[in-house]
Amino acid sequence: MKRNAAENKTASQSNSRRHRYTKVLDNRKHPIRGLWHRNGNFIARIAVEEENGSKNMRWVPLAAKSAAEAQEEFRKLLVERSENRLRHIGLSPMFGEFYEQAYLPMLNASGKKPDTIITEKAHYKRWQEALGHLRVDKIRPSHIQDVLNKLRAVRSPRTCNLALVCLRHVLKAAKRDGYLKTLPSEDIAWQRTEIKARRLHTLTEIESICTAAFKPLYDGGHLAESGETGQPLKNAQQLADYLRFLAYSGAREQEALRVRWADVDFERCLLTIGADGDTKNREARRVDFNPALEAHLSEMFKRRAPDSQWLFPSPQRGERDEHSRTFRESLRLARKGAGLDKFGFHDCRHHFISYAVMSGIDYMTIARWVGHKDGGVLIGKVYGHLSNEHAQAQAARLNFGPALAVLSQPATG
Repeated sequence: MKRNAAENKTASQSNSRRHRYTKVLDNRKHPIRGLWHRNGNFIARIAVEEENGSKNMRWVPLAAKSAAEAQEEFRKLLVERSENRLRHIGLSPMFGEFYEQAYLPMLNASGKKPDTIITEKAHYKRWQEALGHLRVDKIRPSHIQDVLNKLRAVRSPRTCNLALVCLRHVLKAAKRDGYLKTLPSEDIAWQRTEIKARRLHTLTEIESICTAAFKPLYDGGHLAESGETGQPLKNAQQLADYLRFLAYSGAREQEALRVRWADVDFERCLLTIGADGDTKNREARRVDFNPALEAHLSEMFKRRAPDSQWLFPSPQRGERDEHSRTFRESLRLARKGAGLDKFGFHDCRHHFISYAVMSGIDYMTIARWVGHKDGGVLIGKVYGHLSNEHAQAQAARLNFGPALAVLSQPATG
């Protein structure tokens, strides 16, 4: 009995020594200030200022494998502290906890569009399921890549890239709050996406959709079938005005719906898009009138609703002055009536940019009209081939007139 008690006491003392902090000694067996050993690892003891101004001593695990490496790492800690960029000390929050408590309130107050926030939250839910049990500083590139590999098996490369963007937003917030020194997502490669060439629709095709909206082809939400009495679309004029406006201005679908008559300056020949700052890049832009846009706006102004400030007021606005929310259902029917099933609103913007390029307008001006912030770089990449094709087509039409006989005679001395 006594023997067992003595053995237990010895084992207890051994464990106590093993888990005890001991000073790190230099070559002269002198203790090195601020450095300790515990369980075979090097640990630094450093004073840290808390948010309330008080100072506390904290134990910081080091990656060093020798006393010399530990001294060098400790010196870096002191420099980081003096420059107010000291790494987070202590346990970092779980990924799910950080997202819910720190990032989500910031996302909700970001001013992003509701649809964008909904999309991002859907991606965050996926990341929470995969990484929610890990502390923020324990997330490794392998964890991230594993999730993306599984996602790629069922979703498109673009969806994978969007998921990675959303994760980076959270990790950047964690880095800003001091929980990370580097982002584990930094070296994750983007998925390659196939860029499909968008068909260039002519103005004749756009006009055919506008014309189809006025034809008696529709019965409710479908094309009239045999035995049914067809009717024109109820909002045929609004849809036609809207499509022409998009094609002549290069506006995006939702931007155009929010344009007011106050944004149309006939005197200065300027159209302001996004006067309220509610555009894709959060800035208003001005589009100079071209002849087609000016004529179209003048016609629309003659037919404007006297009780509305909007170019495209909602037919169901009642006493409240509201703009239309969408013309998608009307477009779906009208394009069927015109036999152009794959035509979309963005094709009008593509039409505007393409013909601006082929008209020889410089890329910087086009970029300013359509709201690109890169000075025309994207237009040069996506639409530059159009200007080359257009120039070659024009060159093929060049005619120098009848050949003169004198030109074919050899020169004489």
